Amino acid sequence: MYKNIIRPLLFQLDPEKVHHLTFNMVRFCSKIGLSGLFRGIYTINDSRLERNLFGLTFKNPIGLAAGFDKNAQLYNELSDFGFGFVEIGTLTPKPQEGNPKKRLFRLKDDQAIINRMGFNNLGVEEAVKNLRKSHRVLIGGNIGKNKLTPNNLAVKDYLICLEALFNDVDYFVVNVSSPNTPGLRELQDKEPLTALLKALKTENETLAKNRKTKERPILLKIAPDLTDAQLLDIIDIVEVTAIDGVIATNTTISRDNLKSAPSVVKENGGVSGKPLTKRSTEVIRFLSEKSNKAFPIIGVGGIHSPEDALEKLEAGADLIQLWTGFVYEGPSLIKRINKAILKKYNQ
Repeated sequence: MYKNIIRPLLFQLDPEKVHHLTFNMVRFCSKIGLSGLFRGIYTINDSRLERNLFGLTFKNPIGLAAGFDKNAQLYNELSDFGFGFVEIGTLTPKPQEGNPKKRLFRLKDDQAIINRMGFNNLGVEEAVKNLRKSHRVLIGGNIGKNKLTPNNLAVKDYLICLEALFNDVDYFVVNVSSPNTPGLRELQDKEPLTALLKALKTENETLAKNRKTKERPILLKIAPDLTDAQLLDIIDIVEVTAIDGVIATNTTISRDNLKSAPSVVKENGGVSGKPLTKRSTEVIRFLSEKSNKAFPIIGVGGIHSPEDALEKLEAGADLIQLWTGFVYEGPSLIKRINKAILKKYNQ
């Protein structure tokens, strides 16, 4: 029903307006008591789907990627569609509007999206308020820097977000790979990235000790546009800083082999969806093989089918995340992937 009826109607509207409309619809359905119905339709409760990573137990290996619930407003409600974990953000210390609209574009012929949202969010403190309710799903906190913060002061922004969210998320994701904040990807260079991750690791240890709790896992989200040499640097950085894992990958700035209208393809921003499927899998496989599976990997990018998901897992991903595939395929995709995982790995 989603692909034949709901999606064609939604795709007649501006993508960002559809996002807010969908958000409000999910919120309304929850308020009138439909959450249980959604859980009944989309959720598979099977212990064989559980994954134990970072000292956490994930109900299943499929997560909602950052960018959908930026301000931690609907993480419980979105989990009713079958997600095993939900990643909020990207969050910054101060609220910011992001880039000027229009900033979200569909590439229908490519089953893709271009976004240049620019870390639009209400600020980390607003997210903390929203997180102060019971969670029925594991929460990841994706953190970044404000647009006006120069790179030489970026560490402070990330530390502010880490401290603010520490009590209320289950793991952290360091986002230095979005193409939509000027200069942000420069933080992926070996020296500044190592310094940033070491600072976060130290603060994580201090907070855990002072608050008498355990450290939160810290993961690094990387771009798909890195060269092999840069990916080898990432492997070295993970080892040196002793962070807990990598999310591969963010959106791409590549426009290779796109079939959609040139007038849309030329828009600035990162591409997500099917054009990213192959490259993100290549990055996952490279990291897994070259590191001898030294750290966990969350695979994201172009997962539109159970086959895409299994390919990521076979390449070395321990968990996967959806965003654009969720938009194009609808919530039934999560259940179909979980069924495929059960069939493949539990025969």
